[in-house]
Amino acid sequence: MELDATDAAIVRELQTDGRLAFETLAGRVGLSRAATRLRVQRLLGSGALQVIGIVHPAVRSIRAVAHLFIDVFSDAAPVAGAVAALPHIAPVSLTAGRFPLVAEVRGRGLPDLTEAVERVRALPGVRDVDTAVCTHVLKDPHLPAQDPRAVDVDPLDERLMRLLEKDGRTSFADLAGAVGLSAGAVRSRVLRLINASAIRVTAVVDPAALGFGRIGGFALRLEEESGDALNEVTSWERIHHLTRCLGRVDAIGTVAAESTSDLYSVYERLRALPGIRVVETWVHVETVKERYAPAPPEAGRLAVAGR
Repeated sequence: MELDATDAAIVRELQTDGRLAFETLAGRVGLSRAATRLRVQRLLGSGALQVIGIVHPAVRSIRAVAHLFIDVFSDAAPVAGAVAALPHIAPVSLTAGRFPLVAEVRGRGLPDLTEAVERVRALPGVRDVDTAVCTHVLKDPHLPAQDPRAVDVDPLDERLMRLLEKDGRTSFADLAGAVGLSAGAVRSRVLRLINASAIRVTAVVDPAALGFGRIGGFALRLEEESGDALNEVTSWERIHHLTRCLGRVDAIGTVAAESTSDLYSVYERLRALPGIRVVETWVHVETVKERYAPAPPEAGRLAVAGR
């Protein structure tokens, strides 16, 4: 579905605060509470919009991330399903490019990444895996804006975060019923986690609903004279994610474009930047596992130290 101006305004507000009350949201977009609620329910029901909690990786001791370019012998779809079923893997996408499958692996450290890559290589149908270790995120509009402050995360907090990862607008009353606390106690816990940047509740929108019918990716090498080229790339509206890497490539990014020709224009714009060499481009054909899929239970931890 396509969003009209009012839908887009609702999305912007929910991207800032996914748990915004309907009454407050209605006042900001100029509708009645009932009309606002109906629009939000319509957006959620269509699949164009999700409101989910996104936990800061540090809360779960996830401090190592790698991008995987996966080659296969024949049909990529069964391999993609097998990769997506492995722990610590998200996202997974079928692509049109030199590699028919791309994925991301996350772990507590390099040993976790090594084990995960070995498990991917051992899957039937996998020909080869090319790995780029991510060193830091330059752009991700959905992650908490800052590293989490010192906060104790106990098992009840972890249960609340997992519930919010599935549905960020779950009411305090429903959360309370799920964990066996009062609504007031749950409200205090959730607000403490949000204020500490341990979790962010935000709207995630299907790019197609915003008119972006093509999602692509790219991998870059940086020359010595690259200067502020990556800062410029980060500022481009079409660039949705950008990460510095260590390995065969120096940066990997995601592009949201209106059409194939629009995507090609972004790639050409990248190629024109001094100090940047585009070494890989691809088009996402199908998302097999979402980037912000809830973490497996073994990824949790009980405390995070402030920095």
